[in-house]
Amino acid sequence: MADAAPKQTGPEQTDADRAIATGRRVLETEALALSLFAGQLGTAFAQAVDLMLSAKGRVIVSGMGKSGHVARKIAATMASTGTPAQFVHPAEASHGDLGMVTEDDVALVLSNSGETRELADIVAHTRRFGIPLVGVASRSGSALLKAADVALVLPQAPEACSVGLAPTTSTTLTMALGDALAVALMERRAFTSEHFAEIHPGGKLGAQLVAVADLMATGDAIPLVAADAPMPDALLVMTQKGYGVAGVTDGQGRLIGVITDGDLRRNMEGLLARTAGDVATGGARIIAPDRLAGEALGVMNLHKITCLFVSAAPLPARPDGILHVHDCLRAGVDGAMAAIDDTLEDPDSRGP
Repeated sequence: MADAAPKQTGPEQTDADRAIATGRRVLETEALALSLFAGQLGTAFAQAVDLMLSAKGRVIVSGMGKSGHVARKIAATMASTGTPAQFVHPAEASHGDLGMVTEDDVALVLSNSGETRELADIVAHTRRFGIPLVGVASRSGSALLKAADVALVLPQAPEACSVGLAPTTSTTLTMALGDALAVALMERRAFTSEHFAEIHPGGKLGAQLVAVADLMATGDAIPLVAADAPMPDALLVMTQKGYGVAGVTDGQGRLIGVITDGDLRRNMEGLLARTAGDVATGGARIIAPDRLAGEALGVMNLHKITCLFVSAAPLPARPDGILHVHDCLRAGVDGAMAAIDDTLEDPDSRGP
């Protein structure tokens, strides 16, 4: 009689358990390699940044296979953070695209082994025409790194796949190195959020980076009344302009206060017999026209208001415009709807 199968002493590992365990192992393997790489980063990295910063042309990024995919991403990241960059496919380079690589450029060539034969022509082109070459590979004695002006050596770290062959850890290291180069260049160039906005006009990111000046209403659209104007005139301005507020100005047209619907309720008795200056709350919350709309929205959220007067100078000053939360909503700025909801919950705080 055959022996009975051994009893299960614990719950069987499910497919989900195995998948989670694999995922954790991969992340831990790659995280360890990144930590190792951070500790090894040295003067060669700084030399690479200096070379790229001094280029009159672009950073030409190239690689084959998985390194090529990483190279495309690095080029895109650099270009979006202030460093002109372009991906050149090494195989296409051998059939005419070498003409894209000029003596004003710097080449950043990626290869885990450093022996990728498709890179030979682009490497030779840089040597022939004196184009600075930054090589990235995991073997310091490889053909690529021997030819390079600056050699960035990836640490000897195991690939995260079960057979140790699929590019996983190595591509993560190369991608992270590209990010590090892009950010170092970005900081050296003093690349600000305003610069970022200039080259990211589209999509959600562009909406977050739009300036107040691009959204504000100006000129006759600004709801303004003189301090000595009778309240019936002020109410007419508040209604016609559609902002639910009126800025109150002095004899020189400078903003000195604001009337909100909360001010109206607090001054109901004898309201129509008063002047705008009698009812207004002194001062107003303002924002400069060159600030980002997202920042303006943060001020509105903090104070539970729906609009801000815009002024490049501190008050009292002539206002440059007015920004309403609906302007931010139409532009797609994150948080605009939340600002509207918060204000509806606190109707006494709708003005600047």
